[in-house]
Amino acid sequence: MSKPEKITCLGKEFTSEEERREYYRNELRTKLPELKKIEGFPIGEDDDIINLSDPPYYTACPNPWLNDFIDIWEKEKENIKGRKNDFHVDEPYASDVSEGKNNAIYTAHSYHTKVPHIAIMRYLLHYTQPGDTVLDTFGGTGMTAVAGQFCGHPDIETKTKLEQEWKKQFNAVPSWGVRKTILGDLSPLASFISFNYNSPVDPQEFDLTAKKIIDEVSKELSWMYETRHSDGKKGIINYTVWSEVFSCGNCGGEINYWDNTVDENAGEMQEEFPCPNCKAIQSRDTLERFWITSYDANDELSEKHIKFVPALIHYSVGKKSYLKKADSYDLSLIKKINEEIINSKYPTDEIPKGVKTNELIRLGLKKVHHVYTTRSLRALSLFYSKLPLKYKVLFTSMLNRSSRMVKTLLSNYFAQMKGKTIGGWAGTPLTGTLYVPSISTEVSILESLTSRFRSLLKLQIAKGNFSDSNFAIATVSATQQNLNANSIDYIFTDPPFGANIMYSELNFIAEAWLKVKTNNKSEAIENRSQGKTLLEYQSLMTKSFEEYFRILKPGKWMTVEFSNTSAAVWNGIQTALQKAGFVIANVAGLDKKQGSFNAVTNPTSVKQDLVISCYKPTAEFESKFKTLKGDIAVWDFVTEHLNHLPAHIRKDNSTTAIVERSPKIIFDRLITFYLMRGLPVPIDARDFQEGLKQRFVERDGMYFTAEQAAEYDEKKSQSPQFVQLSLIVTNESDAIEWLKDRLRKSAQKYQDIMPEFRMATQSLRKGDTLPELQDILNESFIQDADGKWRTPNPNEAKDREALRAKVLLKEFNGYVAAISQPKAKKLKDVRVEALRAGFKNCWEQKDFKTIVTLGDMIPQNILLEDEQLLMYYDIAKDRI
Repeated sequence: MSKPEKITCLGKEFTSEEERREYYRNELRTKLPELKKIEGFPIGEDDDIINLSDPPYYTACPNPWLNDFIDIWEKEKENIKGRKNDFHVDEPYASDVSEGKNNAIYTAHSYHTKVPHIAIMRYLLHYTQPGDTVLDTFGGTGMTAVAGQFCGHPDIETKTKLEQEWKKQFNAVPSWGVRKTILGDLSPLASFISFNYNSPVDPQEFDLTAKKIIDEVSKELSWMYETRHSDGKKGIINYTVWSEVFSCGNCGGEINYWDNTVDENAGEMQEEFPCPNCKAIQSRDTLERFWITSYDANDELSEKHIKFVPALIHYSVGKKSYLKKADSYDLSLIKKINEEIINSKYPTDEIPKGVKTNELIRLGLKKVHHVYTTRSLRALSLFYSKLPLKYKVLFTSMLNRSSRMVKTLLSNYFAQMKGKTIGGWAGTPLTGTLYVPSISTEVSILESLTSRFRSLLKLQIAKGNFSDSNFAIATVSATQQNLNANSIDYIFTDPPFGANIMYSELNFIAEAWLKVKTNNKSEAIENRSQGKTLLEYQSLMTKSFEEYFRILKPGKWMTVEFSNTSAAVWNGIQTALQKAGFVIANVAGLDKKQGSFNAVTNPTSVKQDLVISCYKPTAEFESKFKTLKGDIAVWDFVTEHLNHLPAHIRKDNSTTAIVERSPKIIFDRLITFYLMRGLPVPIDARDFQEGLKQRFVERDGMYFTAEQAAEYDEKKSQSPQFVQLSLIVTNESDAIEWLKDRLRKSAQKYQDIMPEFRMATQSLRKGDTLPELQDILNESFIQDADGKWRTPNPNEAKDREALRAKVLLKEFNGYVAAISQPKAKKLKDVRVEALRAGFKNCWEQKDFKTIVTLGDMIPQNILLEDEQLLMYYDIAKDRI
């Protein structure tokens, strides 16, 4: 009999995985005192943290072995065939990405946000070589690491698809091979799911073990899911529909919501109906909550909560499905279940107050176990007690669908009533919220176990050649990573955006089961319960991006997925990125082909995400920049930046304008680059425009180096139709650009411009004062003798610029005087261009106090939604 193969992990040999796990768990225990000093250390007992961990690959706390993994991966690069020593990426991956979610990997486990791994693979294949180390410390469910592993072992369909794309876009073949990944997340639930998504599990072993456990649970608890058919035969419950009981606003009598609002004949919910007690017409608005106090045998406490009763039961006899109203047998069964003591353990943690959790508390569901029926709680706790670590993902994958928060799909029910077919229409939990609907579905845990098992088995099969040696996972804040500087080859990340999703609140219930919870002190979100405004969110994002900048190798790239339509959040992210030192090169679309609950109902959410590509300047360029003076440094930066921008973008066989190559955006990037380094900008906008024209090649309103212009011309000849980006006028600067574009084509009189100008300026920001058209024309354009307005020539432009600067600074000084008065009130309306000019002047005078003082007295949306103002304010705040 042959000896079992030894296992090597970080240079140490072990006879089994159990020995390896035990050794590193003991090591982790000794390191916990130091690890607890790291920001974001989770909330949990030492034993629970260690038991949830599988070190060194995954720890439910900061991972002390991350740098050891990177050192080994760096050495392994020497033996990877096809790697290039001079590999570098000049241009960002600028194509829009469209990728669906309906595959075995994506659907195996739900989470609030996930980027399909096939979409991420495109970025990894573009920015990295096989063996490179990728980082994502907003790792979520670990799709970045999944993508890295699949780069080495793509399925045939994905491989063919991406190779066809590569041939079309780059006339090349992708460099296939595994990319190593460091993952982190503040949430213990997220890092736990990441581990299970990436750690290999033998499908055959998974099949046998999971089936054995499911069979044990089913044998012990099947009696809880039994009912009686009309002929007395035993039926198996698939799910139970529960109805909230309300109180009549007129007589105070009980009203069963299902019985009185669901009209099966009409196939719809009745908006108005008579009270069954007093006959007064009622609606959802006139109903009141009906509160009851019941004794919890497991808690040994009496709890006050809203009343629910079973309305319908969906069950099977043999292969046929049926529906029935709950009868005396069903009611007595529920009563029996509620009165029995649950022997297996379950979480009883109090649900903390929060933006999303308050909805549960408001309904009397104050503890974690209250969000489940007693039947579901009993089944879940027994199942959880039997699962080994690598199988607990089966449990977390079914938690959302096992609670009272499953909304019944009434549209399917009505359709089936019309056709008299009884199929499955149970319901679905709403994502991004914690909400118990008035008509909810209790899904059979036994049925759910079987369906989730099938999904997870598909995942284990799909993972195929995955290896523990390809990733390392930590539970840690993105604001403080225990990683060495300049050690990562590429970053792909999908961070939280503003108030989009309350991760720690939404994860609390699942993390209570895991016994390790999110420490949300450094959670980068807007949340009034946590006292975090948009400014606090931006500050946390800046700290996170500064860590990313420190860890990323010079000259390398970071891709940030962005999902929020708020201009303030968008500017906050851009400011945080640039303050950290990154230079933004491109913004493209990522269509995940599916919307969440918030994306449908919340106007500040978007269905298509944006992808920001940015780079860390090379050490050589940073050094060179510090020694260059005046104009030389300016044009050296522009050359470097242009070389990092896409030369040509094609969409639907047309050439598309590249906004980052417009003179306005290039100048904005230049200003930011100087400000971030505490330097005065040595050139004004007018001289910059002239310098661009003299030194670079203009095409379609965009600027290129000579080599790039040649590439652009060649590719445009193949897609000659040009799509100009439409200009949406939201401020004075946009209005001037709109006028320039119009008057370049032909000089026009005031009366010819005014009607369309009025139409174009209907989307102005609240609180931003736009001068009259006549004043804008006087300050920035030239009127000829015939009364027509035109764009100024270079000499005239300098005069106009000086005049405008004088007017703007005078207005700015008026604001400063106004807020300097005793008992001064906040300014309601301001001219943003005057603020920009004034902030720039204060910056040059090192008058940071005036910037911050005035910034606090203007409308917050103006400050947060304007990139330049926010940049000056944010840096000035650090200077005083």
